[in-house]
This record gives sequence, structure tokens and C-alpha cells, in this order.
Amino acid sequence: MRRLVPALAALGIAGCQAGYYAQLIHGQYELLSRREPIADVLARPDADAALKARLERALDARAFASSALALPDNGSYRQYADLQRPYALWNVFATPEFAMAPHEWCYLFMGCLAYRGYYELEAARAAADALRAEGLDVHVGGVPAYSTLGWFDDPVLNTILASDESLVGTIFHELAHQRRYVGGDTAFNESFATFVEQEGLRQYYRDEPARLERLGRRQRRDREFIGLMLESRQRLERIYGSALPADDMRRLKTEEFERLRRAYAEAKVGWDGDSAYDFWLAGELNNARLLPFGLYHQWVPAFAALFERAGRQWPAFLREVDALAAADAAQRKAQLESNGDAESNGDAHN
Repeated sequence: MRRLVPALAALGIAGCQAGYYAQLIHGQYELLSRREPIADVLARPDADAALKARLERALDARAFASSALALPDNGSYRQYADLQRPYALWNVFATPEFAMAPHEWCYLFMGCLAYRGYYELEAARAAADALRAEGLDVHVGGVPAYSTLGWFDDPVLNTILASDESLVGTIFHELAHQRRYVGGDTAFNESFATFVEQEGLRQYYRDEPARLERLGRRQRRDREFIGLMLESRQRLERIYGSALPADDMRRLKTEEFERLRRAYAEAKVGWDGDSAYDFWLAGELNNARLLPFGLYHQWVPAFAALFERAGRQWPAFLREVDALAAADAAQRKAQLESNGDAESNGDAHN
């Protein structure tokens, strides 16, 4: 910390930007300082049995990620850190009132992202309030885990231990970020990692029929719910592109969110009372609340199609992903759109 904080001045970062980087450094340092080898936790006779079972699963999934999915084999997810809070950090998302385009923040080393992370909830809320004062739609969401893209050995966190599936899926997702990350293209990065997570989970649990069936049901409901969110985004984009007066667009925007709530209630009837998604519809709905769905899922069908064309072989698939990442932004988007069209026409499955 004594070396890192003064370095901000040397990098020419001033004012609130320096303060923001300082909280990032402090938060990351605090997280890393809590790490301990999973092997040490497992060796403690007084360690909680449920925690031990989750950490044993983490090590098994970690080995599978490298041996079966061709993901990086390094020191990440071989240590454990209890942050004693429900989330690793909180992300702030923002959009204009009449647009779905994200407000972006640019960072050293990582390029521009469609969100801004804070290690303290109150700091995230304060940042959100400032953006609202500028007339933006804003959403604050808790983040269970994140990747440092190989800069550090990321640990398994207490925030991802709710279920085996969330633990295993998060390890696959974050290692995918380490494998390929494109600065300034959040939708590419998150859709790629989401596909790796989903397909990786299906392969990891393929010898556990009951769990695989539950996973399949959850992923089908996820896709149905995400479809509702993306459809609502598309309706809103048409409203915002209509050149109507602001008051009319505001009224239609309100009506669209009411339609979305009704559509969700109708879909939920067929989900056997599953309430896992209720929190997304709770409270205020705005553009920013829908934003993560476009970022994390926009290109998942395209990556699914690419995986099929690679013969469902991870090394071949990852080489194709590398080629996409090396293309310029326009070429990359065009190729992903083409892949997505192929998937929707039945050439691939997810």
C-alpha cells in the first residue's frame, strides 16, 4: 500500500479519479490479505463441515477447468478468503433516460467498461446519487466475484458459496476472463465468460443426472427470463428511436415496464413457484437495471454456435475466440451477429 498509493500521482491521476483508484487498491489489498490456502482450511479439525465440502468441490472444479475446458492452470482458486460481507463489491450501471447505451468509465490497463465498481456499498450509492443528479438512469448491483485477469491469484470467496453450481460456475466464468479479455468490449467479454460458465457446468455435471436435470431446468428458466429482459430492451430502444416528445417517451417507458412485470408474472406461472428472479422486478425499473442483460448475454448464442462449429472441442473453440478478439471492433461485432443468426436458425444449440 505504501508503494501503490503514491504511484497514482506518478501516473498523473488527480482529484476524485485518484480517490477512486485508491479505494480500488485498498479494497483489492484487503481482499488479498484474507487469502489462505484451501489445503490449510481443509486440514483444520475445527473447520465447518459444509465449508470443507464446498472447498473440496472448488478444488475439483478448478482442476476440471484446466484439464477439460482448457482454461488457465495457475494459482487462482486454490486459496480461500472470507470477506465477511455478502458481495465482493458493488457495480454502478448508468444510462441516459432515453437510451440503452451504457455510460462508460475508462481505467488504467483494462480499457473502458460499462460499470464502475466499489468495495463499499455506501460509496456505490453515493456515486449512483451523483449520476441520478445528472439525469441518468442508475442501478447498483452486488457482485459476488470478479477476475483480476491474472494480475493476482484470485481466491475462492465466501460470496460464491451459496450452492455448488454457483461456486463451480463462477470459477469457470472468472477463469474465462483470464483466458481472453478484450479491453473496451464488455459485451464480448461477459458473453464469452457466460457461455464458458454455462457449457462448462453442463459438462462438469454430466455424470450426475439428477443435478444435471436441475441445472438444465435452471438454465432454461434463466434463458426465458433473460429473453423477457432483452425483449423489453428492444421495445425500449424502438421507443427511444421514435423521435417522440420527451413526455410521450416517458409515458411509453413507464408502460413498457408495467408490461414487463405482467409478462414476468405470466411466465412465472409455469415455473412451479420459482421466485429466484423476483428481486430483479422489485423496486424501481429503469434502463440501467436492464443493462447487465445486454452485456452478459448478448452474444451467448453466437459463442454457442462457434463452439458447435469448432466440433465442441475447447482448444479449437478458444482459438476461434482469440481470432475474434484480435479483429477490430466492427469486424468482431459483424462476426458475432453472423454466428448468432446461425444459432437462431438451428445450426447450434445451447
